[in-house]
Amino acid sequence: MEFSRRQFLHAAGSVAAVSTAPRTALALLGPTLLDPAGNSSSFDVKQAHGPSGIRVGYAAITWGDDLTGAIADISSLGYKGIQLRANAVKLIPDPAVIKEKLAAANLIFTALSSGDLALDPSEEAASLAMHEDHAKYLSAAGGMYLQVLGTFRTDGKFTSDEYIRTGKMLTEVGKRAMDHGVQIALHNHMGSIAQSPEQLAKILDAADPRYVKLLLDVAHYKQGGGDPAVAVQQYAHRLLFVHFKDVKPTNTGNGYEFVELGQGTVDLPAVASALRAIHFHNWAIVEFDREPQGSTRTPKESAELSKTYIEHTLGLQV
Repeated sequence: MEFSRRQFLHAAGSVAAVSTAPRTALALLGPTLLDPAGNSSSFDVKQAHGPSGIRVGYAAITWGDDLTGAIADISSLGYKGIQLRANAVKLIPDPAVIKEKLAAANLIFTALSSGDLALDPSEEAASLAMHEDHAKYLSAAGGMYLQVLGTFRTDGKFTSDEYIRTGKMLTEVGKRAMDHGVQIALHNHMGSIAQSPEQLAKILDAADPRYVKLLLDVAHYKQGGGDPAVAVQQYAHRLLFVHFKDVKPTNTGNGYEFVELGQGTVDLPAVASALRAIHFHNWAIVEFDREPQGSTRTPKESAELSKTYIEHTLGLQV
């Protein structure tokens, strides 16, 4: 039976990418990596039997360009995984260097934020190439997942064709990333084409589930008008990893701001219960963009506050 180059690289790359990955992540690939028949079910997200195995990591976004500080602080607090932003590619161009730094800090390179998709046809080729370059970097650095955002628009208006086109472009990114052993996930985000639950559903419906999974950000989903605990159940078959995040209303700016876990309106205990109910065996990455104006907390202190909430309220071990 003939086996296409992409199918071969898809499977071989996946094996290479996860050979040193945590056991909880391996469950996502299911029992069959090689599937010459092209059966998409082999690449669906699998929920393992038995108790949930939620692993908790932290995103480096709070530290800005201070990657050294982010790695040191996140590691010192006991978090096991880290998500880096695309700025890491420019700050540390050699993926072998970041791989060594993370290994020395006992951190798993869980995800890389790759930026958004450009819907402008004149920018499409460059956008696809950028995400593929990020997938190559992530793979060479020993990382696992590539976070991709939909395009942003200030008026929030998108056409039906643009939802479909976004799904198809994500599929192409996913195929290219899979050639390098990397799985991509769409991140729902305020201000983007995937802001509301309805918008997110349209895009996921238009994307090939073999190549495009979901990174559910619970705060963005809540602010976008949805119930993140319900979304966990709805997308259990497609949920790759989660952003633990919190948000509260304000009288300034956009009318909301992101806060440390337990300081906002997201029902995080309900989210944790929903993840346990589907026997979720993968990563929950804590994300906190920045301290609000006037705050004197350091990024490390914010990460410590969220750790306390995770362990004492959610009953998870960092």
